[in-house]
Amino acid sequence: MFAMFIDEKACRGCQLCLDVCPTKCFVFNEETKKSVVARLGNCIACMSCDYLCPSGAISHQDHHVVKNFYRNIHFSQRMEKFL
Repeated sequence: MFAMFIDEKACRGCQLCLDVCPTKCFVFNEETKKSVVARLGNCIACMSCDYLCPSGAISHQDHHVVKNFYRNIHFSQRMEKFL
């Protein structure tokens, strides 16, 4: 069964996953200052969040691997500050 996980210890709370997700699968928990998978059913497995996450906190399980198709140079440039 398809699943997506966020490692809470690794998540930096940068919210890049919220910005890049084309189907709005994530929400930001203001209390913990971490991203949360809120709408897994919306996920189209584009893997953009996994690709963009500067801490590698996002992982997917049982998905069909396809070439990432949702790229936005603006989001990629924002990630530079974490490298």
